[in-house]
Amino acid sequence: MNIVLIGYRATGKSTVARLLAQQLGWQWVDLDVEIERQAGKSIAQIFAEDGEPVFRDWESRVVAEFCGRSGWVIAAGGGAPLREENRKAMRANGRVVWLTASPETIHRRMTTDPTTGARRPNLTSQGGIAEIIELLSKREPIYRETADWVVDTEGKSPDAVVQEILEHLRPVMDQVGVNP
Repeated sequence: MNIVLIGYRATGKSTVARLLAQQLGWQWVDLDVEIERQAGKSIAQIFAEDGEPVFRDWESRVVAEFCGRSGWVIAAGGGAPLREENRKAMRANGRVVWLTASPETIHRRMTTDPTTGARRPNLTSQGGIAEIIELLSKREPIYRETADWVVDTEGKSPDAVVQEILEHLRPVMDQVGVNP
């Protein structure tokens, strides 16, 4: 069994994945970091040099690779659930948790994270909060369809988010014989 965290950028997926994995005694991965490691270049470089379709192909490969394992907490990229094959892989061997936050909070977190701008390109010509609102309106139905649970990260510490996820997971973990 795996736990896959989905949601827009800056909703806390990587931080929560690391902390949740520590609580469970599992391994964790940030799929965007893994794509960069395997590709040998940043996501921004992949977009600039190869285009978004090539990036999405990389993304599908690492989703399949890590979702095929067991005992992992996986922080998926914000666009990973866009492909049906990725959604199926995420749901096949675990539970999917959608982390949410308001567009304003996402924008604030993105602008205060020094690595976001350098590593991740704008996905529309607008950028900024307008991009966040536009992409969320398109992605929210897909996130909703993919997720087993939704956890709002607004105003919560990463530790509080982890505890909320663990509460949701307890009955499932008991069924599969894993003790969180």
